[in-house]
Amino acid sequence: MTKLYYSPGACSLAGHILLEELGRPYELKLTPVGDEGTGSKEFLKINPRGRVPVLIDGGEIITESPAILFYLSSSFSDGNFWPKSVLEQARCWEWFNWLSSNVHAVAYGQVWRPGRFIDDEHQWKNVISKGNNNLQEFSGVIENNISGRTWCVGEAYSCVDPYLFVFYSWGKAIGLDMESSFPAWSRHAARMLERSAVQNALRQEGLIP
Repeated sequence: MTKLYYSPGACSLAGHILLEELGRPYELKLTPVGDEGTGSKEFLKINPRGRVPVLIDGGEIITESPAILFYLSSSFSDGNFWPKSVLEQARCWEWFNWLSSNVHAVAYGQVWRPGRFIDDEHQWKNVISKGNNNLQEFSGVIENNISGRTWCVGEAYSCVDPYLFVFYSWGKAIGLDMESSFPAWSRHAARMLERSAVQNALRQEGLIP
């Protein structure tokens, strides 16, 4: 059976949503961030990087959200969540690369993990401040890209949309005024919340009642 190692509300939420969309049997393995979860000896044997998500399917171990989302949508959905045209596939990878590198690794990394950027704790406030500035700038880019669109790529819902939803949720979690500052992105998030797969995943992770 397909197994997803996840931490509630982490970027693993995107893969969890897609598994719900697919309607296939799967198993969840709660793996909190920290020594007892992602830093444990057992987990590090599976993913030496010490990060979620991890997907195990047919004995294969797949890490990194974009790779997992691509694998699931390409393997099990009859192409419903991965576009058929090469151009739209390229658009998916544009989104994946921008979100994983700039939004996640840089901006949110600076806000939540300043120690990854500089050892001197006295400088962490500056790193966090720069991260917040980057979040505003990068979120503006997302707002422009999603403006006038229903979904991220083409006219159809794809595996990129759950990934984008994760970063919207993070913005809300740190207190960004998402509705006023990013109305198009907020409408996208509202459409996501209308989907039963999203509600099921959020409920299973304890993020909504």
